[in-house]
This record gives sequence, C-alpha cells and structure tokens, in this order.
Amino acid sequence: MKVICDRGALVESLNLVAGVVVARTPKPALRCVLASAKDDALTLSATDTEVSIRISTPRVEVQDAGDALIPADKLQQITRESIDPTLTVSTKDETTTIKGQDSTFKLLGYPVTDFPEVPEFPADADFELPAGDLHKLIAQTLFATARENSRYAINGVLLERHNKDLTVVATDGHRLALAKGKCKSLQDADRNAIIPTKALNLLLRLFDDAEQTVRVKVAESQVLFATDTAVLASNLVEGNFPPYKDVIPKDGDKKATLPTDVYISAVRRAGLLTNEESKGVRMAFDQDGLTITSRAPEMGEAEIKVELPEYTGEPVEIGFNPAYLLDALKVVDENQVFLDMKAANKPGILRTGPNFLYVVMPVNLQ
Repeated sequence: MKVICDRGALVESLNLVAGVVVARTPKPALRCVLASAKDDALTLSATDTEVSIRISTPRVEVQDAGDALIPADKLQQITRESIDPTLTVSTKDETTTIKGQDSTFKLLGYPVTDFPEVPEFPADADFELPAGDLHKLIAQTLFATARENSRYAINGVLLERHNKDLTVVATDGHRLALAKGKCKSLQDADRNAIIPTKALNLLLRLFDDAEQTVRVKVAESQVLFATDTAVLASNLVEGNFPPYKDVIPKDGDKKATLPTDVYISAVRRAGLLTNEESKGVRMAFDQDGLTITSRAPEMGEAEIKVELPEYTGEPVEIGFNPAYLLDALKVVDENQVFLDMKAANKPGILRTGPNFLYVVMPVNLQ
C-alpha cells in the first residue's frame, strides 16, 4: 500500500476511529486501525468487537492499493504532531512508513488477518433521515441514560420506528426523556432497538454534517448507521426496556409556562447553595409566579423569583434536583417550556410541545 494523504483530513479521520480503539487489551489487533487503500480512497476501520467504525478519508492519492494494520495511538500521534501539509503512508509486509518533508517514521504493525471482521452496511436500509434530525433526537435523550446499573437495558437508549414515526427514549430510573421525530421509511416492518450510549456518543461525532442523510438498519443483534463516507455498527443492548408509557403521568392539573432562558438561570443560581445532603431546590408555584429557594447547612440559602407567563391550578410546592432539570433544559431549543405537576410527591413533566417530554421525580425537602 502507498498513499499520499492530506494530513489534516487524515488527523480528523483518525480522531474519529480512535473513539473505539481499545487502549488496553491482550489482543494487539484491537489497538490498531485497519487502513485499506483502493479505488482512489483510503478507508480506516477500528473496532472494540462491540462497536465498529469505518470511515473514508478524503483528499488522498492512492499509488498502490493494499491493506495495513497499524497501531492507532502512534499513527495518531505522528500525524497530529507533523507540520507537513501532506504525508506519504506506505507499507511493506507489516511495517508502515510515514514520510514528511523532513521526517520518516516506521511503525511495526500486525498481520491484516488478525483484524476482526467489521460489518458492511447492507443494501436494504430500514429508514433514513437527515443527520441533524438524528442528532437532535439523540441529544434530547442520551443524557438520561443510566451510567451504572445492573439493569443493562436502561444503560442504552430505546429507538422505536413505526412507519414514518421515530420515538427515542432514555431513563435511569429517576427521570425519563422522550423525543419524537420523522423519518423516510424504506421497509414496512416496525423496528425496536436498545442502542448502547457509547455508540450514540460516537455517532454524534461521526455524522457531524447536519445535511447528511443517515441510513439505518436494525438487525437481530446489531444496529448500523451509514452515510456516503462512514459506517457505524454496534451490538444492541440485551434485555427489555421498561414500559415507559406507564410512568408518564397524565393527571397533572397544575400547569406552568416558563421562559426557558429565565428558568435556566434561576435554577442554576438556586443550585449554587445545594450540596450532597440537600440536593433539591424548592419550587413554589402560585398565581403570583414562581419562587425558587435552596438551603445548605453551613453554607446559606437562596431565593429567586420568576415571573410566569401563565399558571393554572392550585398553588403547589415541589422539590427537584437542579442538575436533573438543567440536563433537560440545556437540550431544549424552544423559547418556552411547560411544566405539569400534580403534587409534591408526584413526578413532574417538562414539555416543549408534542415532540419532547421529560419526566423527573421529585426530591423530598423535609
């Protein structure tokens, strides 16, 4: 193999595939990136056996087609530290040479046959949608997944597709985020999948052009996402996702309309005087507006008043974890949000309209 690469494009591609390279493993091939040159394209592949990425690097000249299995960390460091606009990458047997104007590096690699098979995207996608729409659905839910939990199903994000309708749901048992969107259906069968958070974090980096079209295929144990230049494949999370529709309250008779920016600022300021023992902020809603208070022993207390464009229902006082509220408010792109409540010991629902809702459990402020 011999290719002349635009260094900036090569660095960018290596940064993306490095997200799945395993740093510590007894299998040397998993610490490597597979470089494949043919048909005037250089394709880089990496996998941790659970998630894999394949990306086509732009602005390359292929002089000799071929494959090479190269240690990812050193290849990434060399290309990043280089000062040359282009680099020549060539291989002989299992040795890769990277040449610049004033430098030559030789990296000892491994047999290409040691590299695990990386899935190809099939010809028959289930559905497709713009990358920008997919980003929004993921960003509005991913933050609510469980980080450490024995119930593995909630360590991922549920993706449901019915005809042209997409529903994405995440929960950690204390809160639940749900976002809805539309797609172009390419197959009749409905599809459900629980996708690992690692794969979705990588997807947000990999498909960064909002105008790209992303094709999606859900297989029995895998999900694959593809554009014209990249493929991401991931094993699915095993298990059953909780029956999320059962935990969405439908009887909230106290309803507040809140200016998003003002609410974010007030919650953030009130949260300054909370600690591990007093994680909650108290929110008192009535016809005169919202009063947010917080108190931490040996620190002090805060009170912030917020004018409400609208409030209906009896007065209510309810406590929420400010970090949980801010997580949701940060992914909202509307000027107003709506909060439905029932009682101090019942969950609240934050909405922006028909396409996003967030259920958050109250905290006991006694």
